[in-house]
Amino acid sequence: MPDPVTIVGEKTRISGNIEGDEDLRVKGRVDGKIRLTKTLYVEEGGIVQADLEVRVAVVSGVMVGNIQASDLVHIMQSGRMVGDISAPRVILVDGAAFRGRVEMGEADGRADARPRPATAARPAAAPTRPIVAAPARPAAVPARPAAASATPPPPQPPRILDKKKLVKKG
Repeated sequence: MPDPVTIVGEKTRISGNIEGDEDLRVKGRVDGKIRLTKTLYVEEGGIVQADLEVRVAVVSGVMVGNIQASDLVHIMQSGRMVGDISAPRVILVDGAAFRGRVEMGEADGRADARPRPATAARPAAAPTRPIVAAPARPAAVPARPAAASATPPPPQPPRILDKKKLVKKG
């Protein structure tokens, strides 16, 4: 018998706290706080503006808030997220948009106890700007012959993640 799944439909909006012991698929919108012992799926077209405490989070839609996962956070290619992630495993698929911090520790939520190397003090942070995703670059670029004078093609326009409206520009 398959595990039970709760679905928030495309035309449904929930404001408040959600707690559960089954998978939750969000195709509509949820604002508040979500606490699950299973998996949260934010489907393409779904919007979640909440802090999460889940076992697994799979984001294909829009997620605004912090995620604390006991197992895995997976941001799919169509996924857009603004917030911090705390999980032992994190997957950001090429094309996903993410703005925030990632803390990867052990499954019980404690950070790794190994000593970290000392680092120099960092300068003060510059004013916040939208995230610009650069196109992927190959690991090694072969040298061009001296006689080649062709100019490389212009770069693709970057995708910009706007904090207020998570839209793809360009």
